[in-house]
Amino acid sequence: MNGIIARRRGTKITWDDLRDVRPLPVWFFGFEGLMAGAFDLCKAWHGAWALLLALAAVNVIVGLTVLRRRIKLVRAMLRDSRTRKIAVVLIAARIALHAALAALGLQITTPAAHLALAAVMTTTTITLLWLDQRVTFRALARTA
Repeated sequence: MNGIIARRRGTKITWDDLRDVRPLPVWFFGFEGLMAGAFDLCKAWHGAWALLLALAAVNVIVGLTVLRRRIKLVRAMLRDSRTRKIAVVLIAARIALHAALAALGLQITTPAAHLALAAVMTTTTITLLWLDQRVTFRALARTA
């Protein structure tokens, strides 16, 4: 299983390139989770955009310093088809939820409801990204 798993501008990332890379910590996926819940956070609290921008800056700084050695893993995960499927599933789940609520004659309008939906989207995103990474590393262990 030495095939190319990601390609960009002539650079190829293979399974062998990731063999010595350690998994990303679960807390690193928290930012992606917050971005999944960002719409509802901003609906519940209009000042949330400033907090989200600050967290984005922290995420970039941490990514470029503390997790610098794992940048190949991050790139590979972002280009992996499973990660794209996770994004599509999350978007479809959000649309389906709103369609189901509309069919029932309900809408999410209160701050508490927006916060609850943001928590669900954040938790789901973090869990799915962690599972995606876990599957990748299990595959690496089997091919080692």
